[in-house]
Amino acid sequence: VQLQASGGGLVQTGGSLNLTCVASGRTGITNIIAWFRQAPGKEREFVAAIRWSDGELLYKDFAKGRFTISRDSPKNTVLLEMNSLKSEDTARYYCAATHLGHITRNGAHYGYWGQGTQVTVSS
Repeated sequence: VQLQASGGGLVQTGGSLNLTCVASGRTGITNIIAWFRQAPGKEREFVAAIRWSDGELLYKDFAKGRFTISRDSPKNTVLLEMNSLKSEDTARYYCAATHLGHITRNGAHYGYWGQGTQVTVSS
């Protein structure tokens, strides 16, 4: 399974960005796609996840109300819409996939990772 993340960039505080994750290869073995992020000097943290089959969602608290994760199953694509961006959202954002059937926030449970896309929010 290969994951390609895109859509990052430089945006001002309060702005919006839409991240895209396109899965290819043996996508049938993956059940859940998640977004994680990592800022310089900080640990990687879970952002949001979605299950391919039924669209079940999970968000980290900081993402609730500002970020929206969605899927386009025929295109093997997962989107992360980010609104009302803050400087603390600055990080490299990664999409990841797991064969597990339940959504997990633990990055160690995700066996497939994309290369990431940089999001920089300027104040």
